[in-house]
Amino acid sequence: MRCVVLFLVLRCAGDVSAQTIVVERVAWLQGCWRSVNGQVTIEEQWMAPRGGTMLGMGRTVRGGQTTEYELVLIAVKDNRLVYEAHPSGQKPATFAAASASDTGVLFENTEHDFPQRVGYRRDGGDGLQAWIEGQINGTPRRVDFSYRRVRCDAP
Repeated sequence: MRCVVLFLVLRCAGDVSAQTIVVERVAWLQGCWRSVNGQVTIEEQWMAPRGGTMLGMGRTVRGGQTTEYELVLIAVKDNRLVYEAHPSGQKPATFAAASASDTGVLFENTEHDFPQRVGYRRDGGDGLQAWIEGQINGTPRRVDFSYRRVRCDAP
């Protein structure tokens, strides 16, 4: 008798289900990011992965006043990478990763009012593209954010 044992492992770039799910997959988000457009400054700061989580916070400053802020947790829940957002003045919402790689991540929650998707993509060493998208009353909408890496103690 002759026996042959074969192992087939399928790995697809960006396919979260085919990869080991760990928060470190999106460690490239860590650091401080800023976008300035006239009187509007948007900042995000992400802590390094530790203890199975990444913590992020963001704020929007218009004309010298903070108008919005958000606290975010990235973690693994039920074997899925999730983005749990706590925006100012709104109920928390959780989005599950639809794809995650060394250069980008897309989180989705089709039941959420807006956005239904939150995405981040590296743009070289010092750039980060982020976006929120979905539909409002059946009309597609997307908001893009272009960030540059800054020192976390920069004024």
